[in-house]
Amino acid sequence: MEIIATGLAFPEGPIVMPDGSIILTEIARGQITRIAPGGGKSKLADTGGGPNGLALGGDGWLYCCNNGGFNWNESAGYLTPHGIADDYSGGRIERINIATGAVEILYKSGDFGCILRGPNDIVFDADGGFWFTDHGKVDYANRTHDIVGIFYGKTDGSHLEEVVFPSNNPNGVGLSPDGKTLYAAETYTCRLMKFTITAPGKVAADGGPGGPGIPLYRPAGYKFFDSLAVEECGNICVATIGECGISVISPAGDLVEFVPTPDIFTTNIAFGGDDMRDAYICLSGSGQLAKMRWPRPGLKLQY
Repeated sequence: MEIIATGLAFPEGPIVMPDGSIILTEIARGQITRIAPGGGKSKLADTGGGPNGLALGGDGWLYCCNNGGFNWNESAGYLTPHGIADDYSGGRIERINIATGAVEILYKSGDFGCILRGPNDIVFDADGGFWFTDHGKVDYANRTHDIVGIFYGKTDGSHLEEVVFPSNNPNGVGLSPDGKTLYAAETYTCRLMKFTITAPGKVAADGGPGGPGIPLYRPAGYKFFDSLAVEECGNICVATIGECGISVISPAGDLVEFVPTPDIFTTNIAFGGDDMRDAYICLSGSGQLAKMRWPRPGLKLQY
């Protein structure tokens, strides 16, 4: 594992760009950052709040899940989010112009009757729309914990829908190679859920009494799931907090392998390179971006 950038303020949402640079969010700084192939860092945009998940749209703009902001604790060399920010600015989906750094709010809480508390992660489908999770907020002062869901939106601002409700604080989100299955990683239950997609922005009602979605995998022990990425063969790679690493889970729900990392807050993985075997991993607690060769190619994202 090679460390290619340090001094980041809780990085997440890495995107591997065609020129070899990495664009990611720094949640604690409220900004979008580009990391050059040589490791140099430059600010691409100021979003404020808590920029979290990030994806490249078919129009060449960045689409950002902004969770509105956390408060932060720092202990033993690790920066960690804690509760809702004192200056919480509301959950929203933002569009960012890569060339200029201009930031636009595409959807905010209340639009189309949807409540957005802490949008977290995002993935585009072949129809040009995007799925995103809302992880919600924990307000320790008032002893409240949001009930949240999984959403689908369109890039022209014409459609926002809460497709899955309730959901147990979903975090990572991804699509199977054939686009027929939606995966979501729940943080506190540490479950990987799967949903059968029936049409753009629609899922089947199959599941248990709690609503749509079938639990695919859940590890033993005291662990939490964060973001995820999918391999070309269909395996789901889920960042695992507590055990420190990446859990690789087959579409059948079996643990393929566990890849350890040196940061308890390992939060994201993204694939790139000519053979899609360069894995970029966010070591968020220590503020680092790592790179390693992956045993299998990752799935190319839609854009």
